[in-house]
Amino acid sequence: MATERELNDFLKDVEKRAFKRALYHVRNEEAALDIVQDSMMKLSIHYGDKTTVELQPLFQRILSNTILDWFRRQKTHNAVISNFSDIEAGADNDGDFDLLESLLSADGQDHAEHGETSLERRQVLTAIEKEIEVLPERQREAFLLRYWEDMDVAETAQAMGCTAGSVKTHCFRAVQALAKALSAKGIRL
Repeated sequence: MATERELNDFLKDVEKRAFKRALYHVRNEEAALDIVQDSMMKLSIHYGDKTTVELQPLFQRILSNTILDWFRRQKTHNAVISNFSDIEAGADNDGDFDLLESLLSADGQDHAEHGETSLERRQVLTAIEKEIEVLPERQREAFLLRYWEDMDVAETAQAMGCTAGSVKTHCFRAVQALAKALSAKGIRL
């Protein structure tokens, strides 16, 4: 059984990576923060009595489910908003409002770094992040769990709810796609 300190240390350790993973999926910083916070609360409340070894796959599964729940809520919300916008478009509105355009937003933060090396490193990281974002969902999830969260194949399979063979296949395809895309951009890792 994990102590309160061990649970806190685990959550502190996984926080930034979980946020980035959620951000890759939802592409909204506030929503990603909410998802990570909800996942951490669920882990603490429902699984605080688990051992430290069990925390990592449990948390990753909770995070995945919370992300899926967010998409389900968005789908329902967007359907309701779409119906309202249809009504508004018929009444003195030009109907030019596009919900997708309002949901897509740029980062808006200035991440200026000094030095040519820092700039190049940032450009490579940005290119890698963009390529990770366009991976198919299961490949992206397997890749992030294996190489970002440093989970082994069995833990990743448990977190994703699939077989170890599927995890290996998804990871292989993700690595191949990333290597090909980055190579096309002249980035050699």
